[in-house]
Amino acid sequence: MTTSPSPRIRVVIVDDHPMVRRGLATFLKVYDDLELAGEAADGKEAVELCARLRPDVVLMDMAMPEMDGATATRLIRKQSPAVKVVMLTSFKDEILIQSALQAGAIGYLLKDVSADELAQAIRAAHAGHSTLSPEVAEVIVQAAGQPPKPGLDLTERERAVLALMIEGLNNTQIAGKLGVSPSTIKTHVSNVLSKLGVSSRTEAVTLALRQKLLP
Repeated sequence: MTTSPSPRIRVVIVDDHPMVRRGLATFLKVYDDLELAGEAADGKEAVELCARLRPDVVLMDMAMPEMDGATATRLIRKQSPAVKVVMLTSFKDEILIQSALQAGAIGYLLKDVSADELAQAIRAAHAGHSTLSPEVAEVIVQAAGQPPKPGLDLTERERAVLALMIEGLNNTQIAGKLGVSPSTIKTHVSNVLSKLGVSSRTEAVTLALRQKLLP
């Protein structure tokens, strides 16, 4: 009795550079257990493609037009939880790494990874296991030893108030912009100062600008 071969892992490649996609498509042909299911040039196209093809694994670039990799990953994982996403990018910035992992990426690799390492990461992702480039793991470990960035616990409304504080508006003006009472804004401002650990509006604005708390 002959055993049927295991189904190949179907991979979608997402990158805005045609040469990168071509290189990855060629790489997949080398491995008998991997196959190219499709290609996308940006995050928006990737979301639509994955909804249609339901691949096993997505190799996702981070910085792309139309929609970035983290946003695309979040949407893909929401519509197709079984699809595993591995970030394959040149960026090892802590904020980008965290945003990708929080969006649901199971792996984060840099583009200088070897072919065999990438193939193994695809297999690991398909099996539900995470793979991180050593440099990425080091960034995460270093970040874990740092004090938390101020302002992470600000609510959406408090962020809106802070943005208007940065513009130089007073409580009455902010209240008019947001359609609430000045006393409500006063409470929001007090909460912002408390959460940022500062004692004045000037300090809050300075900290927000220095730490780039708002996009």
